[in-house]
Amino acid sequence: MTPSFLRAFRHRNYRLYFFGQLVSLVGTWMQAVAQSWLVYRLTGSPTALGEITFAEQIPMFFLTPVAGVLADRYDRRKLLLATQTGLMLLAAILAVLTFTGLVSVRAVEVLAVCLGTVSALDMPVRQSFAVEMVGKEDLANAIALNSSVFNAARLIGPATAGLLVAAVGEAWCFALNTASFLAVIAGLLAMRLAPRIIAPSKASILTEAGEGMAYSFRTRPLRYLFLTIAVVSFAGLPYSTLIPVFADKILAGGAAANGMLLGANGLGAMIAALVLAARKSLTGTAHRIVLAGLLFGAGLIAFSYSRTYGLSLLLMVVVGFSMVTMLGSCNTLIQSMVSDDYRGRVMAVYTMVVVGIGPFGSLLGGWLAERWGAPPVVAGGGLCCLLACSLLWTVLTELRNEARAMMGIVKDDMAID
Repeated sequence: MTPSFLRAFRHRNYRLYFFGQLVSLVGTWMQAVAQSWLVYRLTGSPTALGEITFAEQIPMFFLTPVAGVLADRYDRRKLLLATQTGLMLLAAILAVLTFTGLVSVRAVEVLAVCLGTVSALDMPVRQSFAVEMVGKEDLANAIALNSSVFNAARLIGPATAGLLVAAVGEAWCFALNTASFLAVIAGLLAMRLAPRIIAPSKASILTEAGEGMAYSFRTRPLRYLFLTIAVVSFAGLPYSTLIPVFADKILAGGAAANGMLLGANGLGAMIAALVLAARKSLTGTAHRIVLAGLLFGAGLIAFSYSRTYGLSLLLMVVVGFSMVTMLGSCNTLIQSMVSDDYRGRVMAVYTMVVVGIGPFGSLLGGWLAERWGAPPVVAGGGLCCLLACSLLWTVLTELRNEARAMMGIVKDDMAID
């Protein structure tokens, strides 16, 4: 009998997807950490770190609304096969350039833009694909397990990358990431999916993308959630861009410390994802979003003041736990509220505010860290998160009835309190 926190594993297609993603995402995190360290090694500049993050993530701000329309209009598995293959080829190019000594910051920037473009198409499709594998009954569990596999990889990948970079250099991380995509591609090809009924549309892609944006921001519960996430993404999430600065300049630990800090962050995130996966209902989701956001902001402020390696590792666990608790709960609540007709487009907006706004914060954060130092920048971001989540708390009560109505929950049901 399948344990309750693994309910989505009852579905063969989801099992194939889960284990393929686990292998692939370990490689993805290894590349992310190695790329960050490569840029820092070549330049020694926090500004350069912010610029690379900006180059990689800015396409998501502009392209995810279009990707959401594609996810609603076309076969999502075929779209994922195309995007995963594209990501594999880009990783291979970076590996070859690094092995041959031809890599430069400019080359990394160009590849980062290409990677961001493909990822912008990939993420909304992946977010909306879960319902096809498990149905609505196990959707919340699948979302939580997706987060758990992402963060298990976030635990394994950075720590492994830190050791590999210190031992043999960044190129091997890029090569292993290239090979890791074969696992998820094989899983997608092995799936047996029921045909999805797609209503034909005569509207243009841009028109439908605009409809998705309008729906997301005229619906009050969605609007408040997205605005809060946008602040957290802009001010709070860029902390990860500055981790190499903390590892090198403040904690004096080098590449190994960089990997361990990110690994500790991933440990907290994985714990949060497993806790979310064990939940059987939406009870307490709204309060959990706010409380986790407040803890995230406080954790960032405390981390910015830490000068002890052990304490910094512990605080990274707290930051990772609270971040995933907040964002995972938002994802589940949003997908529970929206209809299938808008799912791809709404998840595109979710991707845009979680990932697409972050580059602006990373660019500004890198620039400010160059002038003021990384600790005040991270502390300021934590303070902004505290303020945004405090404001969400003040309107929480009046949003509940609207959210319940969207999910078909009667007024007396406290399922999302």
